[in-house]
Amino acid sequence: MDDLARLKSDDPFLLQYQPSELRIASEFLTVWLPFLSRDLCQDCTRILSDRIRSLGQDGKGASSSTSNIVECKERVENCDGSSSPGSCKHEADADTFSLESWKEGASRLLEPNSESPLTETPSPRMSWADMAQEDELEEGDERHEFNKRVVDINSSTGELRISNSVEKPKLSFEQREHIRFMNVNRKKDFICLERVKGKLVNILEGLELHTGVFSAAEQKRIVDFVYSLQERGRKGELKGRTYSAPNKWMRGKGRVTIQFGCCYNYATDKNGNPPGILKNEEVDPLPHLFKVIIRRLVKWHVLPPTCVPDSCIVNIYEEGDCIPPHIDNHDFVRPFCTVSFLSECNIVFGSNLKVLGPGEFAGSIAIPLPLGSVLVLQGNGADVAKHCVPAVPAKRISITFRKMDESKQPFGFTPEPDLQGIQPLPYEVDKKQRLKSPNSERLHHVRRPHSRRDGKFEYRGSAERGDFQSALHYSSRSRRGPGNRGRGRMDVDN
Repeated sequence: MDDLARLKSDDPFLLQYQPSELRIASEFLTVWLPFLSRDLCQDCTRILSDRIRSLGQDGKGASSSTSNIVECKERVENCDGSSSPGSCKHEADADTFSLESWKEGASRLLEPNSESPLTETPSPRMSWADMAQEDELEEGDERHEFNKRVVDINSSTGELRISNSVEKPKLSFEQREHIRFMNVNRKKDFICLERVKGKLVNILEGLELHTGVFSAAEQKRIVDFVYSLQERGRKGELKGRTYSAPNKWMRGKGRVTIQFGCCYNYATDKNGNPPGILKNEEVDPLPHLFKVIIRRLVKWHVLPPTCVPDSCIVNIYEEGDCIPPHIDNHDFVRPFCTVSFLSECNIVFGSNLKVLGPGEFAGSIAIPLPLGSVLVLQGNGADVAKHCVPAVPAKRISITFRKMDESKQPFGFTPEPDLQGIQPLPYEVDKKQRLKSPNSERLHHVRRPHSRRDGKFEYRGSAERGDFQSALHYSSRSRRGPGNRGRGRMDVDN
């Protein structure tokens, strides 16, 4: 009899649950451990943590938990239930734990096991957070039934009765998806006027920012998967040039990249290959989870069904890493998009971006990229304005999804069957956006240029935090504080 079976025999309550349910319970209770152990002594906190962790170990390491539980049974007799919270007889000399001390103790107990693998399991299970929020990245035609256990406690005898009943969700998957779809915020009215080749143009025409596409639980799942890919890349388990981790020889240089679908050459390499897709280089195909993301982007009207991505590149930034000014290579068709994770940062646009120093750039406008946001680039926003990411203030992950020009696809490339024929959800977006954009007219008015005698245009407006039309002629060296009124100038004689 293995340790988990012995643990179950010691506590018949566990026999009513499947191993998968116990793992979900372990995840849920682990998150709540700081609250559950608030008034417990350090030993009791440790024993409670071991007991919770044992639920999700499938028998591995359960033996230590079993002994701890026996120890707990012995010690609980020494705990004075009538005393003030946090006091135990076996810790009589210890003061009641402060808020900071039990948090620190719980965090130490929750440190991940260094021996646990980071690789992805063949069939990723649904975590407790996904079940609670019903927002897992899944196919739209899947149906879930939720097992609900009714718990009844007899107040006189203290007997615990548990009965099983299956309760269908009150809202169907389509209804829940429709609600989330309608709550996506879509900003499409970016304006920044510059003189380009003698004409005044909106260099941000075609730029879109979508927020609310991915929930917090979904973002965590994606980030964890990226970390598992990074670990596989370090171990040499990914094909060819899929994984790249240059030496960090100066500030802003050395971000990790992971490419799928094709290998893109950023600059002329030592073999003389120009920037663009390398047809002879081999990389891994798109992972399943990334294809699920692509289907979400098309179905939720973020990308058009005529431009379904067939490649992507993952950028893993450490603090201080950056992306220099550039326009994406035309080996990739428009539109394309970038999804942001872990931390917010600015992306800077301008027809003439300037490099001020390592990781420092000056441009016409900076747009903040919120967590989980999707920035779509097309039109002038992709082909007239250059863009760059100044040195990031904290660790960040971005995933850029792009569709290759068919004439530039690598030799032997095969389109993904499950990315064919994706259709957007049959819901209206424009009407909702008109109702949710009462400030569009004001933004257009604020950004109207005022001519000057010296041949330049002057922009006046608010540089408040959260206003995507932040101060023009942005420099990564300086930041305007919230609520400051700013005035940006731009030379239109370029």
